[in-house]
Amino acid sequence: MATSLGSNTYNRQNWEDADFPILCQTCLGENPYIRMTKEKYGKECKICARPFTVFRWCPGTRMRFKKTEVCQTCSKMKNVCQTCLLDLEYGLPIQVRDTGLSVKDEVPRSDVNKEYYTQNMEREIANSDGTRPVGQLGKAPSSSDMLLKLARTTPYYKRNRPHICSFWVKGECKRGEECPYRHEKPTDPDDPLADQNIKDRYYGINDPVADKLLKRASTMPRLDPPEDKSITTLYIGGLGDTVTDGDLKSHFYQFGEIRTITIVQRQQCAFIQFATRQSAETAAEKSFNKLIINGRRLTVKWGRSQAARGKEGIKDGVSEMGTRLDPVPGLPGALPPPPALDEEPPANYFNLDPSSSPAVMNIGLPPPPGINPPPPGFGPPMFHHMGPMAPPMPPPMSMRPPGQIHYPSQDPQRMGAHAAHGARHGD
Repeated sequence: MATSLGSNTYNRQNWEDADFPILCQTCLGENPYIRMTKEKYGKECKICARPFTVFRWCPGTRMRFKKTEVCQTCSKMKNVCQTCLLDLEYGLPIQVRDTGLSVKDEVPRSDVNKEYYTQNMEREIANSDGTRPVGQLGKAPSSSDMLLKLARTTPYYKRNRPHICSFWVKGECKRGEECPYRHEKPTDPDDPLADQNIKDRYYGINDPVADKLLKRASTMPRLDPPEDKSITTLYIGGLGDTVTDGDLKSHFYQFGEIRTITIVQRQQCAFIQFATRQSAETAAEKSFNKLIINGRRLTVKWGRSQAARGKEGIKDGVSEMGTRLDPVPGLPGALPPPPALDEEPPANYFNLDPSSSPAVMNIGLPPPPGINPPPPGFGPPMFHHMGPMAPPMPPPMSMRPPGQIHYPSQDPQRMGAHAAHGARHGD
């Protein structure tokens, strides 16, 4: 700790003593049973430089240990996690949240003004019920379209992975699989995401993650209504097992009268048909890329008419988005259609000439042993009317000319073929 207990630099009455940290779901981890250590006045806050209670824990298996970085007063002023400093409601950096809510940062930077501002915020926090943010954030609007589109609704546990082993990068790590750090190639040093500062994130300036998200928000696609005015159906995807018919109805009824709601459990999607086109357009505009029900982000698209589906089915090599798909190399060509049932030839199991098959079928059985056959011309016609002879049998495999080689073992010129042949003759 930078400040000792006997120092008079800070008023010890303002030192923080907490029983549990303020954390987001990602930093807390997916394991509901964790062991957390508590160190009273263990470190000073990286924002206000006041001693506070430090909590340390491991969020999961093969994850790095995490600890609180800022005090709870600084966390409550910005409504952020004490460890990652991301917004507790949207999971976004402070700069992105303030931009979406049009909030201006007014936290002072100098030591004296910062201490005075912190004391006033503590007094305001003590007088509040603790359910609403304080300061400028509490006066801002409750939601924003941009924040709803960019919000992270599910925890991202990969953020808790260990850091990259610097000895492995240099080729000197001798721990092998027992090394607690990651053996992966590091990111490009010129990448802006490789240089992040905790103070820049808290004050909302020069945050590379926020800049990346703001650029993504400026280039997000839009959902244009179809030209067919008769379409009043919306496609809702990604329902899962938690979203029900009542949840969809309670959300979409505010946009207009709903005619039908059809849920396809096998595809985890639903089709909502409105009574008017204006209601469907309002619902699509208010819900596209920002519809979250029961913690799941749902996909909103316009439904398609039967005629449009038929036209899209005729297109060959074109995806649903209209992009041309390249043919897959190495696939066999199209097979010829099978013959019709009325034109199917009879089965020829012995490779006989079709013209000789009727005569061959008239051949009678030979006479029993001990009885000589009748002379020519006196017997029944079945013995002397043979018709055309059958085609000769094909030569054996050893006497056939070499054909197309499909496998290396069929090639007589391959390496070792003559040596093996000579060895057999020598034996």
